[in-house]
Amino acid sequence: MPQKIENRELPENASVQELLAALRMLAEQAGKVVLEYYAQGDAVEVRDKDDSSPVTAADEACEAFILDALRQLTPNIPIISEEAASAGDLPDVVRDGAFWLVDPLDGTKEFLSRNGEFTVNIALVEKGRPVAGVVHAPALDRTWLGAQRNGEASAFYAEKGGDLEEVRARKMPAEGATVVASRRHGSGGELEAFLSRYHVKDRVSAGSSLKFCLIASAEADIYPRFGRTMEWDTAAGQAVLEAAGGRVETLDQQPLTYGKKGFENPYFIAFGRD
Repeated sequence: MPQKIENRELPENASVQELLAALRMLAEQAGKVVLEYYAQGDAVEVRDKDDSSPVTAADEACEAFILDALRQLTPNIPIISEEAASAGDLPDVVRDGAFWLVDPLDGTKEFLSRNGEFTVNIALVEKGRPVAGVVHAPALDRTWLGAQRNGEASAFYAEKGGDLEEVRARKMPAEGATVVASRRHGSGGELEAFLSRYHVKDRVSAGSSLKFCLIASAEADIYPRFGRTMEWDTAAGQAVLEAAGGRVETLDQQPLTYGKKGFENPYFIAFGRD
C-alpha cells in the first residue's frame, strides 16, 4: 500500500501552490491504490449498484484512502464522495460554503475494459464554484491540476511523476474545432444539432474526466455533454479547465455550479478560451 499522506492540516487560506501540491500528492498516492487492483485484471471484485452502474473493490479502497487523507488535511470541510453518497452518506453542505467533491475512480467501465482511461478526481468547491481540482490518470501516469484563489489562477500538467508544466486552453482554431466526446455517451440527435453550429475539423473520444483535460491542454476545443452526470463526475475537470482559461456552461449559458439538490448536473458544454 502507498504511504499515508502526512498528517498535517492544510491552512484555511492556503495559496494556489499549497492547494495544488497537496492535491497532486493525494491523487497520485490514491492512484497507486487503484493500480494495485488494476493489476488483478478480471479477478478484481465488481458488483452493480442500485442504479445498475458497476462499482469495484478499487473504487471503495481508493475512496477510503482519499477520505482519510482529506479529513486530516481539512478536518472542518465536509466531503461528498460518489460511493459514500450512493450508500446514503451525504453530509449537509452549505450552498455558499466549502466542500470537497470526490470521485475515487471516474470511469469504472474504462477500468474494467482495461483501456486506461479512468481517473482519480478531487475538487474543492467554494460558493458553488470548483476552485481547485486534480485529475490523475493512474494507468497513463498523467496528472492535471488547476486552482483559482485570491485572484490567482494556474493550471498544470505532469506525467510519469515529472515536473509540472503550465497548460492553457486555446482559442478555437480557424481551421475548425476539435470536439471531444464521451467514449460511451458520445452521439445522438442533440449532440449533432449542437455541433451543426460549428465548423468541426476533428472528433475524438475519451473516457472519464479526461475530456476536460484535453481542452485544458489545448488538444481539443469543445466537450458537449447531453447525458446524465453527477457533480463528482465534473468538478475536478471543470476546476482544471477554468484555471486554464476555459469555461463550462449549461445550455442556457450559465456557469455550471455545485451544491445542487441531489448533486445531479444539467446538460452542459465545456469550451476552451474565447
